[in-house]
Amino acid sequence: MWCNVGFAECIEGDCIYGQGTLKTNRYTYVGGFKDGKVHGQGTYTYSNGGEYVGEHKDGKYHGQGTFTFSDGEKYVGEWKDDKYHGQGTHTWTNGNKYVGEFKKNERNGQGTHTWANGNKYVGEFKNGKQHGQGTYTWTDGNKYVGEFKNGKHHGQGTYWYKGGNKYVGEWKDNNRHGQGTYTYEDGTGYIGEWKDGKPNGFGIETFPDGKKYEGEWIDGEFVG
Repeated sequence: MWCNVGFAECIEGDCIYGQGTLKTNRYTYVGGFKDGKVHGQGTYTYSNGGEYVGEHKDGKYHGQGTFTFSDGEKYVGEWKDDKYHGQGTHTWTNGNKYVGEFKKNERNGQGTHTWANGNKYVGEFKNGKQHGQGTYTWTDGNKYVGEFKNGKHHGQGTYWYKGGNKYVGEWKDNNRHGQGTYTYEDGTGYIGEWKDGKPNGFGIETFPDGKKYEGEWIDGEFVG
């Protein structure tokens, strides 16, 4: 028989409607067939070292399945029309790992991504990027809880710095931007407007001894 990769030979069993073994120059498939198509439980073993073990529908990966790449990278979870779709776990050879929802091969929905260095993000994803509400925790002690957009802090969020400082307010493209409050470990604080990560516009800086600066700021400098 012919398939989309060239000549395919049924070397054992029933490759039309039953259990069989199909072989091409690119892979060997052992499992179920329906109406001449791969269907049901089965295993693809590829010539490049990859392997898929799981469910199929109408010739495609569909349902629960595990794909192991030749380098050891692995996806375990739900599939739809040959793509990661639904709940799954993707583990990379560099030690990174994602557990959560997928849509058309991309991280979409709720999930947890853990990096090899111990950093972790728990929250919403869209098209493979952190997007929506989430929490990012660094191994050095920094932590951000709030809104993300296209992989960056964007919207309302709170950032705890490892030294004890804290910022609560608006963000844009990973920078403090808009209205926000920055509190230092020693009790010094700034409340006001920010732009590109620095106090810009009207703001009030207060000190533990009661001293206060109130007025306009430009690029982090008080100008009165």
